[in-house]
Amino acid sequence: MKKLLLVINTLGRAGAEIALLGLLKNLDPTKYDISLYVIMAQGEMIKQVPDHVKVLNSSFNHQSVLSKQGRWSMMKTSVAAFFRNGACASKLRYLLKTGFAMIKAGTFQIDKLLWRVLSDGARRFDETFDLAIAYIEGGSAYYVADHVKARKKAAFIHIAYENAGYTRQMDQDCWGQFDQIFAVSDEVKEYFAKFYPEYSNRLAVFHNVIDREHIWHRSQEEGGFEDDYKGLRILTVGRLTYQKGYDIAIEAMALLKKLGCQAKWYVLGEGDQRKKLEKKIADLRLQDHFCLMGAVENPYPYYRQTDLYVHATRFEGKSIAIQEAQTLGCAIIASDSDGNREHIINHEDGIICELTPKSIADNIRLLLEDKDKRKAFSRAARRKAAQEEAQIHLLTELLMT
Repeated sequence: MKKLLLVINTLGRAGAEIALLGLLKNLDPTKYDISLYVIMAQGEMIKQVPDHVKVLNSSFNHQSVLSKQGRWSMMKTSVAAFFRNGACASKLRYLLKTGFAMIKAGTFQIDKLLWRVLSDGARRFDETFDLAIAYIEGGSAYYVADHVKARKKAAFIHIAYENAGYTRQMDQDCWGQFDQIFAVSDEVKEYFAKFYPEYSNRLAVFHNVIDREHIWHRSQEEGGFEDDYKGLRILTVGRLTYQKGYDIAIEAMALLKKLGCQAKWYVLGEGDQRKKLEKKIADLRLQDHFCLMGAVENPYPYYRQTDLYVHATRFEGKSIAIQEAQTLGCAIIASDSDGNREHIINHEDGIICELTPKSIADNIRLLLEDKDKRKAFSRAARRKAAQEEAQIHLLTELLMT
């Protein structure tokens, strides 16, 4: 039986984490001895890890990584990692040199800066694996590259690499340690190849795996919209970050309000942009029209009940939220940005529009006023979701070489 290790940074509710759970459920436990290690040992999705997967963390914090308490716990984990496994002077030099470089370039992101420290301060294992997989960029990639013993190593890239804020200085040539680098979409692959052309021959596309049966069953559970709103509902699911473009969505909602559209926009997710977004909502007097609902344990009843799903992001890898919306037959509008184009054929199974308030508002109005078109897009979305298959054979082929 082949021994597999999968490593991820956290297990909070986000796209890569959901895709990881889908992959774990598709790996055959009669063929593989599967282990999982979470760098920060935190996240509410841990309870969804299949029973046949061995979690190697000695303890685990079930708090959301986006909650106030969860962020405090992550800070304590980062401090502990700095002192664990020694090499404190080396870690400090890295933080100072890389941190100043990020500030100078105007790209400072504390999470990106800390991944190297968290990787170097993570638990080490004496065991040798047949295949070790870093399932996301940053800490897990650095950890598998530098601190895991394996016959073969693979990594997953989920986002347009340079846009996410990573640099060669941060990576310290970790990618040279991997036999295979999987990108979740063709565009993600192209971006990574431009950033690291020397590893182009190691790149392949491996689409996100989602558990459609699980999504459908959970969509039938109680929950969803609990207000008594009688108009049409718009839904977006995703973290409250700059990447997700909620500032533009709020302006689009303001235009819809001026046009007299009877619609209400709901956002499921949490993040560091909440206060800025709440201020913008208040400034535009949209408190009754644009609702930040926070993170929810089960978002799927909302997908099932909504009239329209909108995904207006600045950049993406390949959106799990869109795949979930397609699985549940949502009519979808997405911005013409990296990743989104691979999900939708414009005006065939959804709409791709410019990332401007006017374009988003115009297309929302078009679909809200055309129930037949919404139904047609809904049917097409379900068909597309049903056609996608897990690409487990790519891992099998890597193990066989």
